[in-house]
Amino acid sequence: MAQLIDILTWCNQTLKTPEFKDYAPNGIQIEGKPDVHKIVCAVTASQDAIDAAIAQNADLLLVHHGYFWKGEPYPITGMRGKRIKSLIQQDISLLAYHLPLDSHPTLGNNAAIAEILALEQIENLEPSERNPIGNIGYLKQAMSPDDFKQYLTDRLGFDTIHLPANKTSIQKIGFCTGAAQDFITQAATMNCDAFISGEVSERTYYEAKELDIHYYACGHHATERYGVQRLAKAISEQFNIEYSYFELNNPI
Repeated sequence: MAQLIDILTWCNQTLKTPEFKDYAPNGIQIEGKPDVHKIVCAVTASQDAIDAAIAQNADLLLVHHGYFWKGEPYPITGMRGKRIKSLIQQDISLLAYHLPLDSHPTLGNNAAIAEILALEQIENLEPSERNPIGNIGYLKQAMSPDDFKQYLTDRLGFDTIHLPANKTSIQKIGFCTGAAQDFITQAATMNCDAFISGEVSERTYYEAKELDIHYYACGHHATERYGVQRLAKAISEQFNIEYSYFELNNPI
């Protein structure tokens, strides 16, 4: 058993939460019981994830995508109201970390992608950033664009979308998980051969073509499965409590 406040303090210190300007609050979003025996982690605080936490008698739901995003309406009604009511009725805490969990050099989503793809010589996508959200890495051996698409599909378990450019060889790769397709311009500025993110926009097709940089969309959910699992495992080891991961195979 661990205390919720101790887990929260450790996470905020480990992820350097105060250093980030984000689109939603990082850390505690809904406070439940003070004692934590079990954690369920998931990418998003969906009703399915909440139901899994309830079914597993969890005290804490740890997610990457929580609630209270900028621009959301204030009233807690409808779908969001049902979700929040479910957590409060079961006295389950909701802990959410967004950009800090993308950025962390060992626990983060980008760090996981670099390891899964065996990228080397990791750099900041934006050199001036103290806590970079995106990175650059290098394949040990260059690949053709088509071979790299298949490599991504095999490694990440997602039917990768490829927006082609003219370059015939890929080795220097920019990457940022989730919905970071607009970072493609910065990746081109850094002379990357390709850029990887989760989602794709209509405009991305033209940007890839005109900037001459291959773009690969590997799934928002698929690229962000890893951070919450790494963080939950680290919490489990730090506080000697049980955790499990809830996977809902979101195709986006």
